[in-house]
Amino acid sequence: MTVQKQIDYNRIAKAIDYLKANFKKQPGLEELAEIVHLSPFHFQRLFTEWAGVSPKKFIQYTSIEYAKQLLREKQATLFDAAMKTGLSGTSRLHDLFVNIEGMTPGEYKNGGKNLAINYSYAESPFGNLIVASTSKGICHMAFTTDQEEAFNHLRARFPNAQYDRVVDKIQQDALFVFQHGPDKLNQIKLHLNGTPFQIKVWETLLKIPMGELRSYGTIAKLVENPQAARAIGSAIGQNPVAYLIPCHRVIKSTGEIGGYMWGSTRKTAIIGWEAAKVAV
Repeated sequence: MTVQKQIDYNRIAKAIDYLKANFKKQPGLEELAEIVHLSPFHFQRLFTEWAGVSPKKFIQYTSIEYAKQLLREKQATLFDAAMKTGLSGTSRLHDLFVNIEGMTPGEYKNGGKNLAINYSYAESPFGNLIVASTSKGICHMAFTTDQEEAFNHLRARFPNAQYDRVVDKIQQDALFVFQHGPDKLNQIKLHLNGTPFQIKVWETLLKIPMGELRSYGTIAKLVENPQAARAIGSAIGQNPVAYLIPCHRVIKSTGEIGGYMWGSTRKTAIIGWEAAKVAV
């Protein structure tokens, strides 16, 4: 990410963080602009270029009331139909272009000794990323502000793998999602290590359409274990592929955003950004 793009995203994130903390008083344009040290005109333009909507509209998309409405209207109808038919309205579902292949015991044996992993750093609308791939698919993707720390975290997952810092086609195809959305992409493969339960949860998350939200309880029902909300939360929290496996689309049943491995402010940013893209 260029220095200016990083500065711009930091300003957006700061404004979103302020919106989250002060949503009850519905801060106006002038107040938000002052927080990020811009004129109201420049802040409005920056925010609209990033989100596709005005700050006022963005507040609506990230409000508890809006989230509750999505949970009420979508969970028991469209999601059930989508699970059965593979379609949601006229759009292809996420799982039609993202598929998970579990690592074999041999591939993961001895800390990934038999794995050759390419990795690189990339830009996204929500900050910088590290993305890593094997010959079979994406094995890791995470938001980061520190490249060395990000690589050390990746290496901790596969300590004995062979690493090469290179951008490959698998990574490029996956990152196109930020520019083109799911409907214009070739199929993306994920090559992941996880328990059968974790992989089942991650596959269920892939079925949540862009711009929609689900509660932890609904995910538990869909994996046919309605009493496993805590285990569901743990599996979601161990998601190894940011954004592509959309754990950001799972929120509390109260409509609150809830936690996120890469920060609740970033989760709010993604939810609002996706809602704006779908509404356009």
